Amino acid sequence: MITFIFNHEPYDGSDIAYNALRLVKNLHKNGESVNIFLMNDAVDLARGICVKPEIYDFDLHDMIKKLYERGVVVRACGTCNARCGLYKNTPYISDEISSTMDQLTEWVMQSDKVLTF
Repeated sequence: MITFIFNHEPYDGSDIAYNALRLVKNLHKNGESVNIFLMNDAVDLARGICVKPEIYDFDLHDMIKKLYERGVVVRACGTCNARCGLYKNTPYISDEISSTMDQLTEWVMQSDKVLTF
């Protein structure tokens, strides 16, 4: 199992989230078990209200939603939902995405690799 921890705001002027999502997609496509945990401002990735700015080529919310629909486990910090991101207190795309530090702790302990972005 590989766990990815995202921390950056989705559209922060860098390609950090974009490149991490591309890596998740390739690993999952190649049969790896992949988990994504969103923290800090990265929780906006899991909110339907997160819209791609015109200056960006890729829709990061759409990318993570498709990964989720294809079986990549996506969880987001429940505390960060109320505290972080541009869209504080906006629901995630699914109720099951809201999670806890206990879940992240379990994943880190079980994972072969943990990558942070």
